[in-house]
Amino acid sequence: MTNRQIVLDRLPQSDRLAPEHFALSAGERPTAGEGEVLLKTRYISLDAANRAWMQGATYRAALAPGQVMAGGGLAEVVESRVPHLKPGDLVFADTGWQEYAALPGTHLKALPDLKPETHLLSVYGVAGLTAYFGLLECGQPKAGETVVVSAAAGSVGSIVGQIARIKGCRVVGVAGGAEKGQWLVDELGFDAAVDYKSPEFKRQLRAAVPDGIDVYFDNTGGDIFEACLFAMRNHGRIACCGAVSQYDGAAPPHGPRGVPGLIVTKRLTLRGFVVMDFADQNDRALADLQSWVASGQLKVQEDVIDGLENLPKALIGLLAGENRGKRMVRV
Repeated sequence: MTNRQIVLDRLPQSDRLAPEHFALSAGERPTAGEGEVLLKTRYISLDAANRAWMQGATYRAALAPGQVMAGGGLAEVVESRVPHLKPGDLVFADTGWQEYAALPGTHLKALPDLKPETHLLSVYGVAGLTAYFGLLECGQPKAGETVVVSAAAGSVGSIVGQIARIKGCRVVGVAGGAEKGQWLVDELGFDAAVDYKSPEFKRQLRAAVPDGIDVYFDNTGGDIFEACLFAMRNHGRIACCGAVSQYDGAAPPHGPRGVPGLIVTKRLTLRGFVVMDFADQNDRALADLQSWVASGQLKVQEDVIDGLENLPKALIGLLAGENRGKRMVRV
């Protein structure tokens, strides 16, 4: 009746995240108290935000050494002491990196019976909903406009670009390496891709958006954000989703330069968001996403790794850009 866990053994300081920052431990399997459910984790979601939580408080409390590493997971209800959930139901919950978790059931909701169930973590989970609301509510693209998305081969970016195409936009993806760029164009239907690792990145970007950018979906911050900012058209919109380039390692020496003047002269709109902001609209979003997947307009790419013990390596690899689409670990 043990519960294997990955503990955040020590916090990275200026160094990059490494396996030695984590430890594998075994605790006692918890039980469900009054108002709680006992969950058995099936899949754990890996996201760049996992790393950001180590830097301090965000939309959740900062992580501390000795804690079970935080993270969301797709989990099965094993025991329930709430009326709306029963054993066998699947939920998305803040399970942490462990096999079992006892959590309050108040805000947990049984997920629909959809196959493959991994889609509940990717296109129908946080990744798909983040892409949907970030682009459509914050970016507000119009048919014929040019949309640029960074980290375009990742879990959110790959969906953002496809939704923009569905909405009639011209789509340019920023990704690392020619192989990922080719995949975006050939498989996902992007109109162009730009390699941010190339010394010719800025020239490539200018060539890909000769008339400028109407909507920029930012997953990276840093130099990519700065380059796209200077390429924005008047009245452009920027949806600020993440800053993965600044999560791991030393802080950048400076932020984007000339920002206030650009925002004013180009009359730009920058909007930060987290997916929970739009929770009351989830049903509409899921209906659209399911329709697009069923019709073949939206392709789902998943990167599934086996084994709880492989979570640290899998997160480190995600931060290095190893994955295509949604990375998760099958527990």
